[in-house]
Amino acid sequence: MRKVLVANRGEIAVRVIRACREMGIATVAVFSEADRGARHVRLADEAWPIGPAPAAESYLRIDRVLEAARRSGAEAVHPGYGFLAENAAFARACEDAGLVFIGPRSETITLMGEKTSARRVAVEAGVPVVPGTLEPLADDAAIRREADRVGYPLMLKAAAGGGGKGLRLVARAADLASAAQRARSEAHAAFGDDRLYLEKALVRPRHVEIQVMADQHGSAVHLFERECSIQRRHQKVVEESPSPVVTPELRTRMGEWAVALARKAGYVNAGTLEFLLDESGQPFFLEMNTRLQVEHPVTELVTGVDLVKLQIRVARGERLPFAQGDLVQRGHAIECRVYAEDPDAGFLPSPGRILALRVPGGPGIRDDSGVEEGDEVPSHYDPLISKLLAWGEDRAAAIARMRGAVREYKLLGIKTTLPFFERLLRHPDYVAGRIDTSFVERLGRDAGEDVERPWSIAVAAAAIRAFEQRRSAAMAPSAAVAAPSPWRLAGRTELMGGRG
Repeated sequence: MRKVLVANRGEIAVRVIRACREMGIATVAVFSEADRGARHVRLADEAWPIGPAPAAESYLRIDRVLEAARRSGAEAVHPGYGFLAENAAFARACEDAGLVFIGPRSETITLMGEKTSARRVAVEAGVPVVPGTLEPLADDAAIRREADRVGYPLMLKAAAGGGGKGLRLVARAADLASAAQRARSEAHAAFGDDRLYLEKALVRPRHVEIQVMADQHGSAVHLFERECSIQRRHQKVVEESPSPVVTPELRTRMGEWAVALARKAGYVNAGTLEFLLDESGQPFFLEMNTRLQVEHPVTELVTGVDLVKLQIRVARGERLPFAQGDLVQRGHAIECRVYAEDPDAGFLPSPGRILALRVPGGPGIRDDSGVEEGDEVPSHYDPLISKLLAWGEDRAAAIARMRGAVREYKLLGIKTTLPFFERLLRHPDYVAGRIDTSFVERLGRDAGEDVERPWSIAVAAAAIRAFEQRRSAAMAPSAAVAAPSPWRLAGRTELMGGRG
């Protein structure tokens, strides 16, 4: 495997490119018109345009991604997460084109990507599932009948997808019909499939997931759990490992379930089993993500395993380099997803240009980022800017380090979720580990006094800095003309559409 095409953008594309570089593997980036100057494009060995800014016309175009792979001579494709990562048709197209798909087989994605079939596999593997239906519901009459059987409150869910799309909480029978209509409409728009199923709604559950890895030779292991209960709009914003409530006994039991389910599904490569824990701490299987998770770095920090490199090694036929007994958790890791969103306006997106950026550092701090100062955060894609991580010898130490890192992280020009993290990390319930999936809704602005940020001074400083940079550039035009573009030196002018 000498050359890998990364079929993604942003921080995950940067993450994969770096892993490949360390392994001596050349990389190919793909980019939309909105990402022509993006960080992942600048870091890759080659970059190929695949269409206009909308994802449906670029990053979701299987034909254009495969054409870039063919023209570049790539031998393998890493899908990252999102976009085509869990698209069985894309995985199959890669297989048919003779490309190594760095992920599970296409038939496994089909089996586990459809939520009701994944629930059936879990039942067959002896893994407890949230009470509900094991088949998509054909019509409103079937939905009403099963709702009466399961009881309220309940969750209506899209059979073909996740990420909060096509998801509705129904508290009473009178709301069922309208909720089903909205869920169907949203599911069809997101996945092209409006089929629904339902589950009993657990009261204030915790969201805990298990990372698994399996090779092509029959070996499978779990890499322990991640606590993912801090969510907004059913999307995670903070993750950590280990979970504050998972005991050694429960960890062993959930890990064994995860491996059993992966084996039952014939799973190969990295995957994640998601569970909900009810108020008594009883876990129930929720779904499987057949890809690398956004929050994989917290597992890397506590296990010392590079999951992206391991994905590549497994994809090229190597055996897992360890057995279950070789894996241990060391210390505690927390990840905060820094989004271009305004947390004080319901986490609405806040696209725009990053005028100034200062990333924190120090012992135990890691920042996986897809942007640099001066970059534009487009409105066309998920607004994730970076993943800020802190590791400590225990949870208290990790929280303390993350508090310091959030305070040091300075970004001007757009709104971000950093002020939310400042409030969250001081909240006594979060510090004590008393969290669940509705915690963010209850948090509001009661986490103590907001920390004043000298925005006016900072913005003025950024403006002065930008002015000085432009003036310096204007005073030395000859140097700018004399220095050839590094892209041109690399022979990439044509690939970049003439951009020097």
